[in-house]
Amino acid sequence: MSVEVLLLVGTLFLLAGIGMPIAYAIIVASMAYVAASGQSIGIVGKNLVDGIYQSFLLLAVPLFIVAANIMNAGTISDRLLRFCVTAVGRFRGGLGHVNVVASLIFSGMSGSAVADAAGIGKVVIEMMTKSGHYTRGYAAAITAASATIGPIIPPSIPMVLYALVSNASIGYLFLGGILPGLLMGAVLMAMNYTIAVRRNFAMDEVVPLSELPRHALNAFPALLMPAILLYGIYGGVTTPTEAAAVAAAYALILAGVFYRALSARALYRILVESARSSAAVGIVIGGALILNYVVASENIPSRMAALLVGLDIAPVAFLLSVNVLILVLGCLLDATTIILVIIPLFLPTCRELGIDLVHFGVVAVVNCMIGLITPPYGILLFVINAVTKIPLAEIIREIWPFLAVLVLALLVLILAPGVTLWLPRLFGYQG
Repeated sequence: MSVEVLLLVGTLFLLAGIGMPIAYAIIVASMAYVAASGQSIGIVGKNLVDGIYQSFLLLAVPLFIVAANIMNAGTISDRLLRFCVTAVGRFRGGLGHVNVVASLIFSGMSGSAVADAAGIGKVVIEMMTKSGHYTRGYAAAITAASATIGPIIPPSIPMVLYALVSNASIGYLFLGGILPGLLMGAVLMAMNYTIAVRRNFAMDEVVPLSELPRHALNAFPALLMPAILLYGIYGGVTTPTEAAAVAAAYALILAGVFYRALSARALYRILVESARSSAAVGIVIGGALILNYVVASENIPSRMAALLVGLDIAPVAFLLSVNVLILVLGCLLDATTIILVIIPLFLPTCRELGIDLVHFGVVAVVNCMIGLITPPYGILLFVINAVTKIPLAEIIREIWPFLAVLVLALLVLILAPGVTLWLPRLFGYQG
């Protein structure tokens, strides 16, 4: 390892250790590397600007953020929740099931775990605590766990970022996330039912099944969004980026015209908040692009691939090892940083070992989402704490059973690639 790389790593850890945001720490550390290697400091700015503005795919990120924020406004979330309560609220642990199913549905609209937790998740937590059948910590924990499904079922902002660094097909990545997302929902509902029986949670108020058609019809326009997105992408009508624009436009028409639940002032606030969120993601992307330039200059991925292939490591062993590493890093780093900075290091090895990049990408994104609820950093834990004021200690105490079943689902996805690749292959994927 060269002196310049050691300087970069040392600077990065020092700045991150004293509390500088990781995006800024990456940019400053990369600048230190460029200066030490005798290159023009302008390379940093050029890579940052070129990387962001020359990628048409990245336009999907702010558009999906806008769509998610519009869906969180007005009455759309309320209509979806009433439908979920009618459909699954009748079972033991009913509102816990509602929580998971609402996340499954909302994940087909937002592509963001944070949007799920801060929007529809906050409403479900209030419903669960007001019922008196669930503790605050339990309601917050299952909300955080179910929000991890948001970026797995399409659309998915993290999968857009993975497609950026891997050149994998974003359409097949979206398809590959559907069954894993449903698997995550199933294991969370099974754990919720087990805990509800063990703790003898009281039954929630049951809405008659006769009400289901009415609530389904009420929520039907919102439920159409995932179908519109998938048809647009897989029917060849739109690119994934254009599908993101369609999603934002459809959400705007739905909330503003059809449901009449969006004022001009509320739309302005949504656009400002979306711009802030997009800028925050953009800074991390920019820092990662600069760091990836450094990594490519040092030929680190190829060296790593040659080393691991030389060790004659089995593909399954490699996948398991990488996922353990990502789980550990998920305790400390955010998902965007892991996807843009860490995962590209392993892509050449995946190619050498014959590991499918769509399978690897979906598994890696699932792993990163589990990291969002892994103490001590777990960003979803902090988001829910911020929007509900439920103490972190109470949330962390209840999160472990849900974390365990999600890790179990991750292991199934690693060992059984067919779960991820069945739908993409059904639509013509040759990987």
